Amino acid sequence: MTKKLTLEKRQNLIGWAILLPATLLIFIFCFYPMLQAILLSFKRGNNASERWVGFQNYTRLFKDKVFLECLFNTVFYFVIQVPIMLVLALILAQMLNNPKIKGKGIFRTMIFLPCATSLVSYSMIFKSLFASNGFINTMLSWINIAPIDWFNKTWPARFVVIIALVWRWTGYNMVFYIAGLQNIEASIYEAATIDGCGAYKKFTKITVPLLKPTILLTAIMSTSGTLQLFDESVNLTAGGPGKATMTLAHYIYSTTFENTPNFNYAAAISVFILVCISILSFIQMKVGDKRD
Repeated sequence: MTKKLTLEKRQNLIGWAILLPATLLIFIFCFYPMLQAILLSFKRGNNASERWVGFQNYTRLFKDKVFLECLFNTVFYFVIQVPIMLVLALILAQMLNNPKIKGKGIFRTMIFLPCATSLVSYSMIFKSLFASNGFINTMLSWINIAPIDWFNKTWPARFVVIIALVWRWTGYNMVFYIAGLQNIEASIYEAATIDGCGAYKKFTKITVPLLKPTILLTAIMSTSGTLQLFDESVNLTAGGPGKATMTLAHYIYSTTFENTPNFNYAAAISVFILVCISILSFIQMKVGDKRD
């Protein structure tokens, strides 16, 4: 008995020894900066004259017109882009999981490639496509629609960002759904076919319920990613026209590095994003996860 306990203790010590370096690194590079940002958000001034101001930075958020516009932009991208992207990814995954389709690997690779494309390269491509004399306006002229000034008008610029996001991240989510679909037993679909179920009923009554954990995972990841959206706002539209496409993460960067540095206010915006992601993820977990 003593030897058994000693062996268990030895195994526990080895396990903790393996986990300790990674745990320390996560704490040093993730949790410690997070705690420092939370503390920083309750202060004002630089290191020499820093003072505690309570919730003043947070109350300032809802009086800041630029912040409110960036918040609207971020929520707009989230509400429009995330559902379109996830539904499209699910449909593509269902289609490309069909064993009768030949060359599935090529199609899967082609749809997945955008998320592996260099951000600068794909930004340049989209700028070229939606330029005043670009391919999109040329196509519109073929059907007698006047050219659209995509990057200098508020709503067209926002929709360019949404199109770019859908193009880039649909394939990424599709891979998760394909992996989930391949874990569903073929016998379940065979039994449904014998019972007279059509393709639509199979999809809604079998595929979607059995993929619910995967759908929940992609929804939470997409929520977190969209609320922290930065790359497209900076590289594709530069936040313009004006602040019409600027996101909260872009505003944090602008507040910290481009304008007169205000680390305390930027920290307050960061904490606001963290709270929003936590609340939305909690709601999605409660709504999507029905396990007892």
